[in-house]
Amino acid sequence: MKSKIITRANFITTTRILLTPLFLYFLFGGREYFEIFALIIFIIASITDAYDGYIARKYREESPLGKFLDPLADKILMSAAFISFVVMGLIPLWMVLLVILRDFMVTGIRILMSAKDKTMVTRVSAKAKTGAQIGVVCFILVYIITQRWKMFLGISDYVKFLEEYPIIYLLMLLVTLFTVWTGIEYIIVNRIAIKQYLKAS
Repeated sequence: MKSKIITRANFITTTRILLTPLFLYFLFGGREYFEIFALIIFIIASITDAYDGYIARKYREESPLGKFLDPLADKILMSAAFISFVVMGLIPLWMVLLVILRDFMVTGIRILMSAKDKTMVTRVSAKAKTGAQIGVVCFILVYIITQRWKMFLGISDYVKFLEEYPIIYLLMLLVTLFTVWTGIEYIIVNRIAIKQYLKAS
């Protein structure tokens, strides 16, 4: 029996991809309230990450296309956010390159292995990594919003603290190190399956 291409789960995943350029539009739009809209869009897109998997399992709509699109949509959204922050001068490029390299490497391995019907072990740390990345992106977006609204919100002192100390740098450094570690852990845990795949290729 052929799996459906158009499913509720795949529709939600595709929506996450389509929300990415919209997120970038509001982030760089420079108009009033646009940064707030960018944060809201990012949060909605992040929520769909968990929701599409839930829908796929609940209605038995898991498909090869869904397994391909879901991690790809995540990487597109997160990469777009991190690269944007590099352009804004908020985080260093080398951290983002490590995060993107790890994420696409692991996604590539998963896609290749799934094509051979090989099941890969996903650690709880991988989900924690995604949560940490979402958290640091939201934190930075809130910081960007406060740059325009700090006087109005009465939080000038708190924003000044973030500007005087490298809080964003340290948070991103921790997320980067954690992300790289989860990539190494993923390869270690699945090393036997990966070796079998390489021998069969």
